[in-house]
Parts: sequence; C-alpha cells; structure tokens
Amino acid sequence: MSVRWLRYGYRLPLLLGHLLVDLPLVLLLLTPLTAGIELRGEPLGHRAIRLWQGGLMRIFGFRLRRAGTPLPGPAVFVANHVSWLDIVALHSQRMMGFVAKREIAGWPLVGWMAGRGETIFHQRGSTESLGGVLHAMLARLRAGRSVGVFPEGRTRDGREVGPFHARIFLAAVEAGVPVQPVALRYGADGQAQTQIAFRPGESFPGNFLRLLGEPARSAEVHFLEPIAPGAADGRRRIAELARARIVAAMARRD
Repeated sequence: MSVRWLRYGYRLPLLLGHLLVDLPLVLLLLTPLTAGIELRGEPLGHRAIRLWQGGLMRIFGFRLRRAGTPLPGPAVFVANHVSWLDIVALHSQRMMGFVAKREIAGWPLVGWMAGRGETIFHQRGSTESLGGVLHAMLARLRAGRSVGVFPEGRTRDGREVGPFHARIFLAAVEAGVPVQPVALRYGADGQAQTQIAFRPGESFPGNFLRLLGEPARSAEVHFLEPIAPGAADGRRRIAELARARIVAAMARRD
C-alpha cells in the first residue's frame, strides 16, 4: 500500500468527523441566539469559523504559521491567489468577507463555508457584477467589517504572482480604510506553490482529493506592512505597492 493511501486512511475519517460533528457545532454558534456573544473582542461565531477552518487545514496536513499581525477594524486584505485553500488559510487567522468567483458558491463544502463566511460572489467578466461587488465592499467597510480580495482575479500555477487589478482597490480608497497585503506560502520557503495550485484541467473535486493525500507541509500566512489611507496616490499605486510587498515576501528565504 502506498504512503498516499495510508494518508487517505487516517485523513478521511478525520474529515468526516470534522463535517459531521464539528460543523454542526459551528452552525449552532452562528444562530441569532449567539449573535451578541463575544470572546476576547471577537464574535463567537467568527471565532468558531476560524477554528473550524484551521482544523480543516490540519486535516489536510498543513502546519499553520502566521507572521505579522492582521489589522483590527475595517480593512481590505489582499493576497496572492494559489488555491481554494487560500480562503481557508486566511479565514483561520482573521475573519473577513471574501470577494470570490461565483463558481465557488457551487463547490462542495468550500462554497457553503464561503457563503457562511460573508463571501461576496462575483461573475468574472461582468462589468455589472463588478459594480455590485464594489458597492457591497464599500457598504461592509463603512459598517466596520473587513473584506479579503485576490487582486490577480484568478488562481495561477503557483510559479509567480500575476498583475493586480487596480479597480478592486477603489472601495478601500472611497471608504478611507487601510489595505494590508498578505503573502500566502505553502511548503518551506513557498516551494510547494505549484503542488498546491490547480493542475491544467484539474477540477475542484480532483484537486481536493489530491491535496488530501499530499505530504504534510507548512502553510505560512504573512501579514505585511499595511498601506494607510492616503499613503499612496490612487488605487493603481496602492495595487502596485501591495503586489511589490507580496512579491518581496514570497522571495524571502527563512
């Protein structure tokens, strides 16, 4: 029997327990009855989601490491985009409503959790949809909540960080909130980016099952120096600065 099948042998029961036992507990903590309960300044439901997402990462064999501190209060968090795991990794460290492609809403497990985690779904290529996304982002930021964005617009093969679309930063400029870049690295010094990324033609279920059998690795979430409101001239400059800081963090060797 291969090592991969041995991993499936003990990870699948853990995954089932996480879905059948832990997930209903999270749902109980997301009801209106617990809406006003906080734990160390964080809503109990948000803490439950973060713990559940962290547990999912561990089931997949990831040892989570956080560097830096996520900003409190309303902010726009922007990260490089490698995999569906990016949302899980970020949610394990800081509650935020993500902007994600509409297809994710239909993905098993991840789509459902994304919806519960206040995700704003966007139809790629639709100007009307993008306008609605920016409006929703602005409303959430003004309400004191945070938003997570992948400015590349799509996942890549893990070999490089693509260009950042500047328009998505408009909500941060208009709301007057900081932007915090976040570098996501999988494996030692980010050497497993290409293994985590979708392979050509690989579906979400195929990627999900493949990663479930992968060797244990680290997953690093680097919260980098934020860009304060007014510190950069316009959304394009903010996009350039955010990308530059993420690229520099990706190239760093520990």
